[in-house]
Amino acid sequence: MTLDNELGLSAEALLVRNALIAKGLETPLIDNGLDAQKKKEIIEEHFREIMQTLGLDLNDDSLHETPRRVARMYVDEVFSGLDYRKFPKVSVFENKMHFDEMVKVSKITLTSTCEHHFVVMDGYAKVAYMPADKIIGLSKINRIAQFFGR
Repeated sequence: MTLDNELGLSAEALLVRNALIAKGLETPLIDNGLDAQKKKEIIEEHFREIMQTLGLDLNDDSLHETPRRVARMYVDEVFSGLDYRKFPKVSVFENKMHFDEMVKVSKITLTSTCEHHFVVMDGYAKVAYMPADKIIGLSKINRIAQFFGR
């Protein structure tokens, strides 16, 4: 994986980012200058306020660490697809067998988030492609689909 651009992205991640921008499909983001740790701190603080507003007792041992857990979950998992640096490494192989039929991967488990309500949802994806000179490892297709779900 080579990082050859000012954004510190792999060549594959940069291709994906540029393609999404060109098609008008890129998630609208602003550069707020916050690193992952600072984002977690701010989310934790605000989620603590939400829980207190709801009247939840944060002294209860089952709730005490919830703001921190939610902050980690949002930054490291639920919204990890917003960080192109986390785009999976893509391994391709020579198509030595000259395979020329459609490659299909079904029932790829995805978790995504509704951007209007921030509700987490689970679903499935199907991916198909026609191989050419190179083929992609099947596990990579799953990881790429999961990246886009997030």
